Amino acid sequence: MVKTLKHLFEQAYSLPHDWLICEHSHQFLQLTEKFYLELKQFSHCQTPPKIILAEREPARFLAGFLAACASNSSVFLCNPNWVKHEWQQVLELVQPDIIWGIELRGHREVGTRGSGELRGCGEKETLGRFSDSPQIMIPTGGSSGKIKFAIHTWDTLIASVHGFTEYFQLHQVNSFCVLPLYHVSGLMQFMRCFITSGKLVILPFQQLEFGQLVNINLSDFFISLVPTQLQRLLQNLDLTQWLSQFQTVLLGGAPAWDELLEKARYYQIHLSLTYGMTETASGIATLKPDDFLHGKVNCGQILPHAKVTICSEQGEVLHTNQIGNIAIQAKSLYLGYYPLNTAFRVANSGSVSIFKTDDLGFFDNEGYLNIIGRSSSKIITGGENVYPLEIEAAIRATAMVTDICVIGIPDQDWGQAVTAIYVPKHENTSLEEIQNLLKDKLSKFKIPKYWIPVQFLPRNSQGKINRQQLQQEAREYLKIRQKPEEPLRPCGLSAL
Repeated sequence: MVKTLKHLFEQAYSLPHDWLICEHSHQFLQLTEKFYLELKQFSHCQTPPKIILAEREPARFLAGFLAACASNSSVFLCNPNWVKHEWQQVLELVQPDIIWGIELRGHREVGTRGSGELRGCGEKETLGRFSDSPQIMIPTGGSSGKIKFAIHTWDTLIASVHGFTEYFQLHQVNSFCVLPLYHVSGLMQFMRCFITSGKLVILPFQQLEFGQLVNINLSDFFISLVPTQLQRLLQNLDLTQWLSQFQTVLLGGAPAWDELLEKARYYQIHLSLTYGMTETASGIATLKPDDFLHGKVNCGQILPHAKVTICSEQGEVLHTNQIGNIAIQAKSLYLGYYPLNTAFRVANSGSVSIFKTDDLGFFDNEGYLNIIGRSSSKIITGGENVYPLEIEAAIRATAMVTDICVIGIPDQDWGQAVTAIYVPKHENTSLEEIQNLLKDKLSKFKIPKYWIPVQFLPRNSQGKINRQQLQQEAREYLKIRQKPEEPLRPCGLSAL
């Protein structure tokens, strides 16, 4: 547990001078001290300040994060690109004492990048057994689109690092980060490198696509990607060869599809499929690259800091090859969503919490975790259970779409109607041909009833689709169809 500034700075000063490679990385230590000194204004307060951290520059973001943790503050990691209504939601929820990184004129208060806007000290809040550790709020919204913050501590993040290094049998982790630092997938890359004295390279994904590479020995590095990023890199032969040099390519954030995985295997990409989430401080199950290259396509085995059980809807623990909801116990498990209510704190203080996810999966005969999809995404049509991932994979396998999302639309006859929202590969792509190709791959009730072509699907930076928003737009679109039997023309969903 980190309790003092001295402990953190000793770690930071002990790192090699070139451990951090990014814009203004040489200012990291100086910036960390500057941020910490700013927080001393709150030394008279009963409880440390609540900080919104939305710095765009990586060195400033990491310096602010480290200073906040060193002062045992409550730090809320935020996306500087959130729009007005999102910031209004966050500011109302957080009521920050200080804002680093952005100006929020017209929203509420203004925080300047050099010195944040100060407010009064908040009421003291304790979190049971973790009250002595910095509180780290990591944003999550996933497919719902509504921003909320999962409460972590330095201890939960450290537990994730230890589970990762033990699983891969590493003493040092070097990472090439192209994911946002405010998201758990980017933050944990910093944590692994900082704790193990490894190197961290930070490069915006767009610069990577433009070929602005860093001269390092890639065989010593991990890189984390979401499926849409992997797809774009594999479209460029030079970047494909570059990617194949990495020690490990962690892939997560959203489901990958068979065609993408087959292409990665063809090019000998050392892919490591992962399963985890913000609530677990990133991965708690990972498929090792050798397993992937030998044909496996699941999420691998459970990391040593976690335990996973498969449960029925009634809570009964299921056996091998039985599909059920995934329940997680982990040292890296979050404390709850901000703000914690009294009942939650009392129920979980001093106990081992179990996180019951919305994900469906099973363990196979080798003890590998297989993900089927989300329980909330399951479509029940005519009394039959349909899982979107299966249908999306079959549609992708036709090689006639570049992106696909399958959802269930309320239907008075069938309960729900399977609906495909897709991006055609070409302007003249034949829907009839796609449907014919599916006849031998899917049961009749699984073939989508409605097809909505769009220019692109709305995905966030982690590759996740806001399914609730997409469903609402699709329902509105279907209402204005003139005749059910007419083929659907491209709609305005691309503007989401």
